[in-house]
Amino acid sequence: MNTPMPPPILQLQDLSFSYPDQPALASGWCASVGEGVTLLLGDTGTGKSTLLRVIAGTLPASGRLTLAGARLDAEPGVYERNVFFCDPATEAFDQVTARACTATLSEGDAGFDPASWQALVEGFSLAPHIEKPMYMLSTGSKRKVWLAAALASGRPLVLLDEPEGALDARSIGCLWNAVESLAARAGHAIVIASSARLEHVPRVPLAGCIELPLR
Repeated sequence: MNTPMPPPILQLQDLSFSYPDQPALASGWCASVGEGVTLLLGDTGTGKSTLLRVIAGTLPASGRLTLAGARLDAEPGVYERNVFFCDPATEAFDQVTARACTATLSEGDAGFDPASWQALVEGFSLAPHIEKPMYMLSTGSKRKVWLAAALASGRPLVLLDEPEGALDARSIGCLWNAVESLAARAGHAIVIASSARLEHVPRVPLAGCIELPLR
């Protein structure tokens, strides 16, 4: 007896996006993302971060994006509550503490797991920095704050942009342990934008791979 496949977490239909006077990143592109880990693979400058912003709903594009049953054009608030994305380039949280940053990022996330977050704080060696303003943290420590919030999230879709960037070896191990745990949960999908194929992380099997430039 065949077990029915779960429905996709994310569906993109006829997605088109381009910056003014630039070649189109996507033109009538269709794709679906299911449970587990999907790799968004591409060299630097191919548009990985841009596509994550489009999927997160922070960068307008044409087409239809549906996440956990909510369409971005029809229910933007519901759609945005279903996705976790923190742009690594943002300076929006520089003036607040790492703890306050986490509180903002997890706002409205009914499935946020405080115990998992605390374990990630310890695993990422963030405990001495959690009450410091974000502007005082190194690039790697800032990324750890965002990763801890993302990997403790209960949102159906988590978007990670080059998550190993500026991390030490111990934190990289903590990262992939947490990704493996989150990816195993039913109803959850993780999209990881990376310039590497993640072949060095055999314990995190890929459910799919999207390669840029889009075909």
